[in-house]
Amino acid sequence: MTLTGTRNYVGFGFGAIQAGLFLYEAYRSGNFEQLTVAEVMPDVVKSVRQAGGWFRLNIAHLNGIEHAQIGPIQIENPAVEADRMRLVQAVAAASEIGTAVPSISYYRSDAKESLHLVLAEGLRWKVILGERRAVVYTAENNNYAAETLEALVMEAIPSAERDAVAARVRFLNTVIGKMSGVVTDGDEIASQGLINITSGNRRAYLIEAFNRIQISRIHFDGPQFERGIDVFEEKDDLIPFEEAKLYGHNASHALAAYLGAFRQVRWIADLRTIPGGMDFLRGALIEESGTALMRKYAGLDAMFTAAGYQAYADELIERMMNPHLRDTVERVGRDLPRKLGWDDRLIGTLRLALEQGVEPRRYALASAVALSLLDGQVLEGEHSAADVLTGLWGTVERSAESEAQVLQWIEGGLRDLRGWVAAGYPDLEAFIQQG
Repeated sequence: MTLTGTRNYVGFGFGAIQAGLFLYEAYRSGNFEQLTVAEVMPDVVKSVRQAGGWFRLNIAHLNGIEHAQIGPIQIENPAVEADRMRLVQAVAAASEIGTAVPSISYYRSDAKESLHLVLAEGLRWKVILGERRAVVYTAENNNYAAETLEALVMEAIPSAERDAVAARVRFLNTVIGKMSGVVTDGDEIASQGLINITSGNRRAYLIEAFNRIQISRIHFDGPQFERGIDVFEEKDDLIPFEEAKLYGHNASHALAAYLGAFRQVRWIADLRTIPGGMDFLRGALIEESGTALMRKYAGLDAMFTAAGYQAYADELIERMMNPHLRDTVERVGRDLPRKLGWDDRLIGTLRLALEQGVEPRRYALASAVALSLLDGQVLEGEHSAADVLTGLWGTVERSAESEAQVLQWIEGGLRDLRGWVAAGYPDLEAFIQQG
């Protein structure tokens, strides 16, 4: 290994967020000499290499689709020893590293090519060679992803070397509200005029243009760390923004998906075809999520003011309804049992609202809709909300009082849902207001 003295980026996982956010922004910045990505799917590695290290993106703007080419990148399969060694060398030379794998459970395995082991070995070489400091962005949608990965990496480093490694790297959490996906249907790719990842790959990345991502504040001893990916926003405390994403963005997105699925529409943007659907969405996001978040985090940031949150909500709704993003209710609503979890977007938003003295009638109805999609007998009155939900919540710690309050609101949501159905699906927001 040799010193590079240049700014390099290394990514782990080659999905839509890695390709369409980290690699794209690193490439667009013009600040990096080398871009490297780790990917374990041999066919993907092969197709990018055959394309000379170039890959392609479809970027959904409000007025159409932009096609972008990124490269050349170096793509390596850590399961191949020669590739793994090049990855270790790339980590040693990197100033910025990004993980974008399916979940934090992918950080560690017993294999030599485990993500945490590759990072640990590369960071040890960084110290030995005197390479520049580095930050690691963790994009696994977990509030403590950075702390989890850091602990695994440090555990894999000999104790005598840990302090030196810790002085040269910072692990950062992220809040990524960027909507993206992978389109696999050939007819859909053709009908939308999308371009495949490479000419030898049948999939296409479709991502939105949005790139305002929050990250943990970077603190190093000595000179200030200068990021090459300069569009990210550093925050002293990410938890409020993580909650805004979960209880604002994710919750309202789920509301749109389950309402759409209930009324049998395919696209999130088709919420406009449901009478009162858009006003209902806006009311949930601003009057329920927004009011609760602003009360909890008053004075913390401009986002948690009436004007700041209104601007956030207006932009978010416009982005969610972007027809060029072609987001389906099926994709947004997938994994329904998890999304009805005690700490997840729907029930979590109900709880936040109640804790802040806000009546979450729209989210109660949205939870009832989701519950009816999971078990149709709930809507028919054959099963109660408690019959289904307490099983989903399992042994998650909660008070009997809080559980009873949440279930009471969801039973109210079921009554509203039955009334809306019986009335022939009138304007939903007007129906809620009249109730």
